[in-house]
Amino acid sequence: MPNRLSSETSPYLLQHADNPVDWHPWGDEALALARDRDRPILLSIGYSACHWCHVMERESFEDAETARLMNEAFVNIKVDREERPDIDSIYMGAVQAMTGHGGWPLTAFLTPEGVPFHGGTYYPPEPRHGMPSFRQVLAAVADAYRTRRSEVARTGDQLTGAITRGTTAPQDTISSEGSRGPRLIEHAVGAAGRGFDLAHGGFGGAPKFPQPVFLDYLLRTGGPESHGVSMALHTLTRMAAGGIRDHAGGGFHRYSVDARWLVPHFEKMLYDNALIAGALVRGHLLGGRHLGPVAEETLDYILEDLTSPDGVFYSARDADSEAEDGTHEEGAFYLWTPAEIRQLLGPGAARLFARVYDVSDAGNFEGRNILHLPHELDPVARQEGMSRAELDAFLTDALATLKDHRATRPEPLRDEKVLTAWNGLAVRALAEAGPALGRDDYTRAAERAAAFLLGTMRQDGTLHRVLTAGRVHVEGFLEDYGALGNACLSLYEATLDPRWLSEASWIAEQTVARFWSPTEGIFYDAAEDAAPLLVRPRDIMDNATPSGNSLAVELLARSAVLAGATEHAAIADSVLARERGALERYPLGVGRLLTVALLRETPRVEVTVVDAAERARPALARAHRYPYPNRTIAGGDPSDSAVAALPAMQGRLDSTGNTFVCVGSTCFEPANSPESLDAVLARAQSVTFGAE
Repeated sequence: MPNRLSSETSPYLLQHADNPVDWHPWGDEALALARDRDRPILLSIGYSACHWCHVMERESFEDAETARLMNEAFVNIKVDREERPDIDSIYMGAVQAMTGHGGWPLTAFLTPEGVPFHGGTYYPPEPRHGMPSFRQVLAAVADAYRTRRSEVARTGDQLTGAITRGTTAPQDTISSEGSRGPRLIEHAVGAAGRGFDLAHGGFGGAPKFPQPVFLDYLLRTGGPESHGVSMALHTLTRMAAGGIRDHAGGGFHRYSVDARWLVPHFEKMLYDNALIAGALVRGHLLGGRHLGPVAEETLDYILEDLTSPDGVFYSARDADSEAEDGTHEEGAFYLWTPAEIRQLLGPGAARLFARVYDVSDAGNFEGRNILHLPHELDPVARQEGMSRAELDAFLTDALATLKDHRATRPEPLRDEKVLTAWNGLAVRALAEAGPALGRDDYTRAAERAAAFLLGTMRQDGTLHRVLTAGRVHVEGFLEDYGALGNACLSLYEATLDPRWLSEASWIAEQTVARFWSPTEGIFYDAAEDAAPLLVRPRDIMDNATPSGNSLAVELLARSAVLAGATEHAAIADSVLARERGALERYPLGVGRLLTVALLRETPRVEVTVVDAAERARPALARAHRYPYPNRTIAGGDPSDSAVAALPAMQGRLDSTGNTFVCVGSTCFEPANSPESLDAVLARAQSVTFGAE
């Protein structure tokens, strides 16, 4: 019989609707029941594409005896972390404080008042590798709550104190007068270099995560030959060659379980692909020309597989899919045998394909093969007596054949939940890639998605976070406002349509009104009028996505320049000053805040195009194809009153047909032809990279 989750719309919650566990969604009803029955709460948090969430469900939540123990001793609550990042943030912090690590599925035990007192992540059905079984944990926690209530209360008080201190941390101070601007860049690049994998790129060992937010920062720290840019380009190149990239279907998997990007955790997330695509585009512009096609392939994957009929973007593809024996297996959809490839391509073509993509009888993953590129392609082409163009054409055709065949396999579950924040990241990636790569279809896709988000997801003057099964719910968090606001600014810079600048300004104003605490000088992740939780969540650290704080500060800093909101610049600068210590101590964890500090503290290239949007497109395309670390693009039709009022247009309203380029306080001669604009933009790049 279905449980209470059957009336929910979250794909993750619906996955558990037929469990014998008496699951409740988070809400007043479940919390009141725990108080009325004086039972502890078992809080289980996960997401639809989470492999180990599926494993724990099969092993424990579908087991009748385990469910009986849960139902008798606890009020059981399921939460989709993607819908409720506020709840996840609080209790993830508690589990990390208890155990020193975190992850999903998150398993937390709370008092009826929501105070955590025990927790962990995945628990096996039987004792294993020093871990107790889930049933043992259930029995021990239930006994502690019944017989050692004072100990439970003491632990809960300690954890609540730790969580509270984490959300209201004291103001950081600047460690030295020389820590601003270039010195901060030098410090962050040096810290990254100490953990850099010289062979395979990336930072640290296995498991290895792409960290595109920090890579984007590194790509802004200098010219093509600088150390930070070199580390980022090498990482992106190795990722593009590895099995973390889906060579047949496009896009990137979540992370690599090894240090060389070979064996991925096979889920595909919208946010990963949006952020990685953005880094690939910047890497392409900085001289990694081989990265441009990978960026297009990644964005094409989003448009092909994760786009709804309304033009907005779905959240994820699962890691698991149905194998030949009918069981669900991680990665089954993406793996190949030599026999399959010979059947599809023929013996001769299969031999060459297997050489290029390391396909063997032994396999590189549980007897089958993950496609990857272990060798440079130029030497392979020479040894095969082919030109590189001929080899590329062969591989393109062969991969298309494999992709068509793969489409006949059972597909991994697609999470068709629409999240405003993740859509904002995708819109921004498409908007910035469109003019940079000459793909007008990307720009149109970004505009369509943004229009839907600002229509459907905005109700009664409030942005909402979630759209599932046609229902908009959960009021937006700081990251939703920040991500969508920045996307609108990027759309304005790509099109010069003043609508997007106006929308970004509205979002910036709402961000300050709802999330900024002027008395404390901080942004919170949940709005001031949100339903109260144990604490009001706040986090400056990036995770797989940029932190809500960093997105908000970036939005205010960018809108201050483009729209002239000086009060927003003051707030952004105050947050950067407050968090300066974190920027110095944890650079890999605050990549987006570092990027904003760079935007505020290094010379900016300002490009102003004085012309109607359609006529301005060639100039916009040229401006987007230069990899300035810190750049703004403004302008538009001077006859439009909204455009005429922009700071960048002052003194230039009678200059239709001209493009103005300035670096810091130095402006070059106006350009009124493609040739003169190219010359000025190139000169601005030379000044920016210190070549002039």
